[in-house]
Amino acid sequence: MKGLQTIDYKAIEKQFETLQVLNSDGEIVNKDAVPDLSDEQLTELMRRMVYTRIWDQRAISLNRQGRLGFYAPVAGQEASMLASQFAMEKEDWLLPSYRDIPQLVFHGLPLVKAFLYSRGHFVGGQIPDDVHALMPQIIIAAQCIQTAGVALGLKKRGKKNVAFTYFGDGATSQGDFYEGINYAGAFNAPAVFINQNNHFAISVPVEKQTAAKTLAQKAIAAGINGVQVDGMDPLAVYGAVKAARERAIAGEGPTLIETITYRYGPHTMAGDDPTRYRTEDLDNEWERKDPIIRFRKYLEGKNLWSKDIEEQTVEQAKEDIKAAIKEADKTPKQKVSELIEIMNEKLPQNLVEQLEEYRAKESK
Repeated sequence: MKGLQTIDYKAIEKQFETLQVLNSDGEIVNKDAVPDLSDEQLTELMRRMVYTRIWDQRAISLNRQGRLGFYAPVAGQEASMLASQFAMEKEDWLLPSYRDIPQLVFHGLPLVKAFLYSRGHFVGGQIPDDVHALMPQIIIAAQCIQTAGVALGLKKRGKKNVAFTYFGDGATSQGDFYEGINYAGAFNAPAVFINQNNHFAISVPVEKQTAAKTLAQKAIAAGINGVQVDGMDPLAVYGAVKAARERAIAGEGPTLIETITYRYGPHTMAGDDPTRYRTEDLDNEWERKDPIIRFRKYLEGKNLWSKDIEEQTVEQAKEDIKAAIKEADKTPKQKVSELIEIMNEKLPQNLVEQLEEYRAKESK
């Protein structure tokens, strides 16, 4: 049609070129984007990544033994998860998905509660008062709407803090995702939406979910800032999230960050078989980009990491996990009556009747 304007998609795609600081060999490729982290902070970030890799291995083993319930593996996504959380402040709010338990623990949730959550025990969902977080969200993308609300609440209260949320590439196909970023943008709320694009929403590849070349460019429709970053590069992830937080605090609105990452294991331990939809060549390609290997090379070059430090970290992780599981095992088994009691501040009549019924059964 004459006079009809068309969108220059190539210009949009160029706007969202992937931010990278460290390449796969642990070499700096973008000096201007190197974040301001001390040697102690760099070492601590690496410690958390190694710790989480061991935790993931042990959690998978415990799940297979029947000692854990629901579990979503995280290996491969450590840089995306932990470097982003590393940019948060203690008073910031975290709204995780079911895979984002490591961020929740490093934000303050006791490890034993993480294991109880996996077992479906209500104690695992009781977040300590000094931990600013919501329970992991199972409903895909629902946390995006909640994040917009939490962020607006922070703004209305004059808090200099930010609401952070995590979700996978599949969540960007949900209406809640669009509603969340649109609402946050409309009210200029201090929120950071972190989309961890691991390429497969369970078994559906991202290119079959959307015609968009990047997920970060979906920010344009909501009128907010969008960034795509190498999610296997902890320095790039930290820098992007830190900058987004500073923008939010300065009143410059929310940011959508797409981290390009990969999960090495199945979607969850509930019967998913990634060999049915992923090739061995693809797995090998991403293993060569491993965030821990990359960061290890970088830190070794700065004399900040060694085999001894890594072994100490591994042993500490194993000890902590052993202690947390032991404590979880001591937690009294959940009763149906206890669950009903905490469902509502004031129970409706049908639950009052059910509560009485279960109390009678449990007393026998």
